[in-house]
Amino acid sequence: MSIKEKASESGVGRITGVTTRWLAVLRISTGLVFLWAFADKLFGLGYATPAARAWIAGGSPTKGFLAGVKVGPFQDLFHGIAGAWWADWLFMAGLLGIGLAVTLGIGLRLAAVTGSVMLLLMWAAEWPPAQTTATGQPSGSTNPLIDYHVIYALVLVVLAVTTAGNTWGLGRHWVRTALVFDRRWLR
Repeated sequence: MSIKEKASESGVGRITGVTTRWLAVLRISTGLVFLWAFADKLFGLGYATPAARAWIAGGSPTKGFLAGVKVGPFQDLFHGIAGAWWADWLFMAGLLGIGLAVTLGIGLRLAAVTGSVMLLLMWAAEWPPAQTTATGQPSGSTNPLIDYHVIYALVLVVLAVTTAGNTWGLGRHWVRTALVFDRRWLR
């Protein structure tokens, strides 16, 4: 018996019912992370965003984070776009769109790409390779390459390639719609 046959027989490498349910839990949890960030920035729920800085109260979802960038080669670029109306709209649309897609299990390929781009930009803004800030203070980075932005991007890719939207989601129905059926990139 070959190694492949032994692995198949033992269940290694198979996506079982238990696996699909755990992928669904991971998908829904990840989607809710994006949706919570959207809601907190929109309404100022008092976690990352106080009510006075809520988007609906005239605050900027990008200004605090991007204006506070203290490390990395893109520091000036991020400072320059902090609080720009178009950056606020793109960021909030991204949080909402990615959050809804992942939570509902639809458009996971598109969500994986757009979410990974957003997370890569946020990783670049925090610039984990830096040990010190521009002022010489410790950056607080604990790993020069892998941080939560990278992990979330990898999670989005895993969810997309395993069709995790089919369990406890609308993935099966989504791929059968006229809009999506011939457009694989929307799956």
